[in-house]
Amino acid sequence: MSWLLRHRLGLYVRNSIWIFPVISILAGLMAVSLLHRIELALDWRLNIGPETARTVIGVVAGSMFSLVVVSSSAVLVAVQLASAQLTPRIIGFVYRSSARKFSLALFVFTFTFSVAALVRIENTVPWLTCYLAAYGFLLNLAVFLFFIDGMGKMLRPSAVVRDVALTCRKVVRLMYPRPQNTEHAKPIEEIKSMEEPPTQVVANVLDGVVLAFDPEGLIALAHRENCLIDLVPEIGEFVAAGAPLFRVFGSQQTLSEDELRKSVAIGQERTFGQDPMFAFRVIVDIAAKALSPAINDPTTAVLAIDQLHHLLRDVGGRYLAEGIEKDHQGNARLVYRTPNWEDFVHLAVTEIRQYGRDSIQVMRRLRAMLENLIDTLPALRAPALEKQLRLLVASSQRTFLDIEDRTLAETGDLQGMGGGGHSERRVQANTSIRSVAVSGGGLSEPVRSTTA
Repeated sequence: MSWLLRHRLGLYVRNSIWIFPVISILAGLMAVSLLHRIELALDWRLNIGPETARTVIGVVAGSMFSLVVVSSSAVLVAVQLASAQLTPRIIGFVYRSSARKFSLALFVFTFTFSVAALVRIENTVPWLTCYLAAYGFLLNLAVFLFFIDGMGKMLRPSAVVRDVALTCRKVVRLMYPRPQNTEHAKPIEEIKSMEEPPTQVVANVLDGVVLAFDPEGLIALAHRENCLIDLVPEIGEFVAAGAPLFRVFGSQQTLSEDELRKSVAIGQERTFGQDPMFAFRVIVDIAAKALSPAINDPTTAVLAIDQLHHLLRDVGGRYLAEGIEKDHQGNARLVYRTPNWEDFVHLAVTEIRQYGRDSIQVMRRLRAMLENLIDTLPALRAPALEKQLRLLVASSQRTFLDIEDRTLAETGDLQGMGGGGHSERRVQANTSIRSVAVSGGGLSEPVRSTTA
């Protein structure tokens, strides 16, 4: 099985909610058949009438079917509400939940088990299957209550952005496992083999977004053919049919285009597998929709900024790989594009700053985030953050004409509104940013200084 097929199967299983319930139908039929054989062999029977047993198990089967219908309806309603109020890009989270998959599978299993047990009630009543069907219904009722409780809590914006952020942290630690240090600040060495024209260019044959690729397979292929493979599009980019997908340098013979294409997954929508920027995109979209005039919910935007704050801190403290992979002999074999620190900062701040420029709460929370990150992250991460801080100050000066409102907007607050002035506390720290306003309403230039 190729890497591409394994990736597609794994992605389909993770994003599908119907697979385990369907498997539970077969499991229910097999369980009843096995238990019925055991009962016949051991002559296990209940001392109640067949009509009574049929009535009880029939009620159980009908109730379980109702649970399946109500649960499925709840999932569909959750998808509609979440996509309308937050962003359509979180629909996958509803279907990927292991708890929901388990709950639906258990409901369908019990329903199938009850119907199969009902068929086997004739002149005598099987003891084990009837007991399991009856008491299994009570277990399913408890699971149903847990299911409804989880669906209600899932629709909270704080829960959604937290789930997205937790997924992003896993992806960040997978893609960037090493912490940032002084050695990583050195400039990237030029690859001499890429100075020559490519010996082979492989075009894309399917429109879509680059979801993931197989670095181990590509490195092994390049090592075997003694060449360098360049993956042209970045993860998350849309690639049209006919656009360059790979460039090969230094190869003495033509590489298999089919083998190269099977090392890259192309799909309709971005996923979280190897794309940490997508999680940032989802959280920013939630904040942008919350700041739209139709919804006007700046508190949800602040909740999104809270998670972006932690994610930027995690990303800023890690070595963002330059996209060059080497074989065991130290030779460069694979080159691919990766987002840099400026890309993460621009994505996390720019749109929220633009859409939330009229909200003092959002401006205060953004300022507190930028100031805190400047103070706590390595110095090489500061320029991009200071640039965003200058733009934030300029936006406040343009938007808030009243001096008191402008003062509030230019004071950082980790709660948005209601917390202590973060900027006032920050002045007393070892490192601070002093904004020197340019006369005439121009931009303020932040100056890094150290207090005695």
